[in-house]
Amino acid sequence: MDASEELVHAARAARDRAIAPYSRFRVGAALRTTDGQIVVAGNIENASYGLTTCAERVALLKALSDGHRMFSMIAVVADTQSPTPPCGPCRQLLWEYCGDIPVVMANLISVTATHQLAELLPMPFDRRLL
Repeated sequence: MDASEELVHAARAARDRAIAPYSRFRVGAALRTTDGQIVVAGNIENASYGLTTCAERVALLKALSDGHRMFSMIAVVADTQSPTPPCGPCRQLLWEYCGDIPVVMANLISVTATHQLAELLPMPFDRRLL
């Protein structure tokens, strides 16, 4: 199993633990640190949809709060036919803390797309603009 397959497998397992009682749209994410550790998370919904947190952000915040600062890849899994990319806020946070990492998108059966984060967020707002 290569690195991206391992990450997709971990994201699929994380998706099973997502908390999505309102939309029923469960997403799993797995974020690999540069030292090979994998941090996983599922999305967590709230009755006030604005307080819902995407799987990608939960995984990133878990990793950061555990002291990780360097990341090499993220996988995002949803039960869709088309690729499900990170939303805008997730792209921004991933850019800020991970840089131009590969983003692997998959469904329950296969990988649906892989893009560099710079392709998904071509004009990021970051510290260069401050």
